[in-house]
Formats: sequence, C-alpha cells, structure tokens
Amino acid sequence: MDLSWMGWTMPTAIFFISIACALIIMLIWSVKAPQEPRIGILRIATTPGDRLFISLLGSAFICLFSLAMFGPPLWWELGACFIYGTVVFKWV
Repeated sequence: MDLSWMGWTMPTAIFFISIACALIIMLIWSVKAPQEPRIGILRIATTPGDRLFISLLGSAFICLFSLAMFGPPLWWELGACFIYGTVVFKWV
C-alpha cells in the first residue's frame, strides 16, 4: 500500500494513534460505567465524550494559534493543551 501521498512521519502516526486510543478508552469507559450528563461552568449538559471532543477541539486551536504566532516547536503548547484538557474534564 503506497501511503507516500500523505507524508506520514512518526509524529503524525503518534498523533493519529493517540486519538484512536483515546476514542477506544472512552468507548470502554462508557460501556463499563455509563455516566449521566453533567452540567459544568458552560451551563450545558456534557458527557465524557463531549468533554473529550471539546478538549481536542480547543487543543487544536491552541496549537494552530501558537504556530501562527511563534512557529514550531510546540512543546510548551503541548503542556498548555494538557492543562486545558484537564480543566475541561474537571469543570466543563
């Protein structure tokens, strides 16, 4: 299978594997322990899957903004994304 059109690199593969693992973990979590939607500071009912989506979307914007303003590398932004995701899962 020729995947040269995609420009696969190790960081790209790690990114997609991480997203797939997060989705699988969320699926197993929701099957083993179904959760009621929770209302947080956004005043909307969210499930853990919703919070995962919000944290991934926000992290993408954090990284894109940082790339536009400062350029690579994104190590500090990765830390900011981790903190943002933790805040979303705790309070949103």
